[in-house]
Amino acid sequence: MRGRGNARSSRALAVSWCPATWHPRLDMGRLPRPKSSTSHRNLPHLFLFVLFVGPFSCLASYSRATELLYSLNEGLPAGVLIGSLAEDLRLLPGAAGRRDAQSQLPERTGAEWNPPLSFSLASRGLSGQYVTLDNRSGELHTSAQEIDREALCLEGGGGSAWGGSVSISSSPSSDSCFLLLDVLVLPQEYFRFVKVKIAIRDINDNAPQFPVSQISVWVPENAPVNTRLAIEHPAVDPDVGINGVQTYRLLDYHGMFTLDVEENENGERTPYLIVMGALDRETQDQYVSIIIAEDGGSPPLLGSATLTIGISDINDNCPLFTDSQINVTVYGNATVGTPIAAVQAVDRDLGTNAQIIYSYSQKVPQASKDLFHLDENTGVIKLFSKIGGNVLQSHKLTILANGPGCIPAVITALVSIIKVIFRPPEIVPRYIANEIDGVVYLRELEPVNTPIAFFTIRDPEGKYKVNCYLDGEGPFRLSPYKPYNNEYLLETTKPMDYELQQFYEIAVVAWHSEGFHVKRVIKVQLLDDNDNAPIFLQPLIELTIEENNTPNAFLTKLYATDADSGERGQVSYFLGPDAPSYFSLDSVTGILTVSTQLDREEKEKYRYTVRAVDCGKPPRESVATVALTVLDKNDNSPRFINKDFSFFVPENFPGYGEIGVISVTDADAGRNGWVALSVVNQSDIFVIDTGKGMLRAKVSLDREQQSSYTLWVEAVDGGEPALSSTAKITILLLDINDNPPLVLFPQSNMSYLLVLPSTLPGSPVTEVYAVDKDTGMNAVIAYSIIGRRGPRPESFRIDPKTGNITLEEALMQTDYGLHRLLVKVSDHGYPEPLHSTVMVNLFVNDTVSNESYIESLLRKEPEINIEEKEPQISIEPTHRKVESLSCMPTLVALSVISLGSITLVTAMGIYLCLRKGKKHPREDENLEVQIPLKGKIDFHMQERKPMDISNI
Repeated sequence: MRGRGNARSSRALAVSWCPATWHPRLDMGRLPRPKSSTSHRNLPHLFLFVLFVGPFSCLASYSRATELLYSLNEGLPAGVLIGSLAEDLRLLPGAAGRRDAQSQLPERTGAEWNPPLSFSLASRGLSGQYVTLDNRSGELHTSAQEIDREALCLEGGGGSAWGGSVSISSSPSSDSCFLLLDVLVLPQEYFRFVKVKIAIRDINDNAPQFPVSQISVWVPENAPVNTRLAIEHPAVDPDVGINGVQTYRLLDYHGMFTLDVEENENGERTPYLIVMGALDRETQDQYVSIIIAEDGGSPPLLGSATLTIGISDINDNCPLFTDSQINVTVYGNATVGTPIAAVQAVDRDLGTNAQIIYSYSQKVPQASKDLFHLDENTGVIKLFSKIGGNVLQSHKLTILANGPGCIPAVITALVSIIKVIFRPPEIVPRYIANEIDGVVYLRELEPVNTPIAFFTIRDPEGKYKVNCYLDGEGPFRLSPYKPYNNEYLLETTKPMDYELQQFYEIAVVAWHSEGFHVKRVIKVQLLDDNDNAPIFLQPLIELTIEENNTPNAFLTKLYATDADSGERGQVSYFLGPDAPSYFSLDSVTGILTVSTQLDREEKEKYRYTVRAVDCGKPPRESVATVALTVLDKNDNSPRFINKDFSFFVPENFPGYGEIGVISVTDADAGRNGWVALSVVNQSDIFVIDTGKGMLRAKVSLDREQQSSYTLWVEAVDGGEPALSSTAKITILLLDINDNPPLVLFPQSNMSYLLVLPSTLPGSPVTEVYAVDKDTGMNAVIAYSIIGRRGPRPESFRIDPKTGNITLEEALMQTDYGLHRLLVKVSDHGYPEPLHSTVMVNLFVNDTVSNESYIESLLRKEPEINIEEKEPQISIEPTHRKVESLSCMPTLVALSVISLGSITLVTAMGIYLCLRKGKKHPREDENLEVQIPLKGKIDFHMQERKPMDISNI
């Protein structure tokens, strides 16, 4: 049932119009009618006529142009009625049937227009995809192409002009969306040009959606309460009006924010973030929430995105010292450049707002500034000049920490200088290893106990005992070198590894009993040796690739690390000797590719080695194994072992018995190689097991009904998309002796034949004719008389091969009367022959004078002794005319063989030869047979009226 639903909500009455160049107001009924009735052939002439006459007739005649307005919801199914043009144009019988006085429409006869009205779109365009127009009734329906308002008017909407016969219009207002159609009402006698305007109403079928999933907003930490910040990337909803985005909200306001929505002149709504509390970046620098956009549909649809509110830093913190004063002690013999103290202030701001510059206060004397240097960036205080004898023993250093826009923080460093009366010990080095500018260079592969340097310790005063020890960590040892005094040897104690540590800093310290000491710093730099081979991340690199890949397909990027430095750590990559030639490995990048297409069915797994070699001297290398597995694609159709299968099945084969196996393979693997078999035709009779491929018949088969079947079996694999192949199956039914001979003549045991006493011996009297539906030896028929009744029935004999009955002896006066012969018709079936019997009634007399008497004799049950004597015949040419003698030797041979054992091949051969040499009547010929007799005597055996037989 067709329903209008929401399709029609309003309709405009006919509105006349008259454009400047084309005037459908012309009364087309007044134009001469062309000979052809095809409206399409008239249109070109019609338009040319209108082009020239239109402007003038526009002013004089009644307008035939009208405009109809309909409205419907988007997304309606096919078949929804939009409107009836015939009804809305008042063209239907009834109220619309009255004729306008100014109208040029002709009179109607009865309830219909004559000729009938025809409605058609002026041309097919984009809008024509969404509607269907019934040419006879003028009903306009939605088509199978669903109308999507957003797709029509937001993406492909055109201007507001009609612009052709079929178009789409969108007004500057986002709520307006129209389908525009031009409809012609024909034939010319009723011509009207109708403009149909279909307004598409929006439904809430789209949820709001943010253009990005992560939205970030930055708020200064000093932003005052009620600060408003626009949130970029507002949500978009293709729906319009109330179905568009109506409001926004936050899932968690954190007690610090709220959300407001502003609408501009175009109706667009923008969310604004409003600060509701005091912010402090140093307390919390980020807030994360979910912003939700909600439309006004029923039910409303939602869209969401993650809103991250970042708090930007301002310079609201100044540098601070944790202490207000530090005490520092410096010996008078301290070395110039020695750090004596370090001050550090903290600023909780970020970036440039946290930059600190250290400086001395103006209160610090210049002498103190010259003696102690302050690093303005690090706050480290170093001894800048040698301490002289007249230097003050106490210095007060006031240090300022200056931040941008801040009051400096202040700390005081009290430095006390302890004067040294005695000269400290002296350390004199003599280097054995290579030393440049105080740095000793050692190769990492140097052996244990490699000497580095001798150190001589001297006491300038000569009064005190001097001790010496090694300060610092590392595989080094400082030991007295005997037999000399004050001589010490610095040497290695363990193997060194450049990859673990490249640089050591140790110090030789000498001190005497008065507590004065001196330190000599020694820097040791290790030099790298090529002692590391490249190492693959994985010794076994397992890869997969789908077969039929594109040439030069990327497999993987090999990566090996070498702990050595410089050239010794540069790695090159090479294929092993066992890699097939179609694999390539870039020596620099380690990218492994395959240059040819791989076939899983040809080879599924590849395993070969790759080498990583460094550039050291000598080079070192390591080996990894690549194990590549080629994944299967469904690129092989199922393949039958044979394209043609033949099965020989004896008839009467039991239902669902196993006929034969259909073998099929698929070179693919997994589901791609799983094959399902089905019978394409004859599926109502035959079925096939998918798993075993076993063909079965649902019912028992009868060769006499159909001797052979031709099937098509389809094999479909489980790939995507699936591949298939077919094979032909021929089923030949082998005959079994399941049909006894069918006697066609005589037609019943009550038939009789008049035999004249003057019939000459040797003359054919009648015949018994039978057929057998079986084939081969099962259909070879022999005739014999197994019972006789009458005056002298032995006067008649039957030919065992042809069934012809002849008179053997001359009839005498005593032979008058009814002779009854019981004829047995037997086949030569194996293993058990089947037979039928028929009664042949011969009435010897000159004429038939009393038919009722003969019929009464026939109705009596004859007392006939059955003679169990089988006829012995040889398979020779029968009483039928043989068209070809070529099968006769074969029939004789097959008859002899059949007496021993009947095989499958002999049965089929005899069947074919008998079909060729002896044309038995077929069942579909309605058993219309011609019965030739020896002597070419024409007679008819009837139920009630016998026919005389004479020798003349």
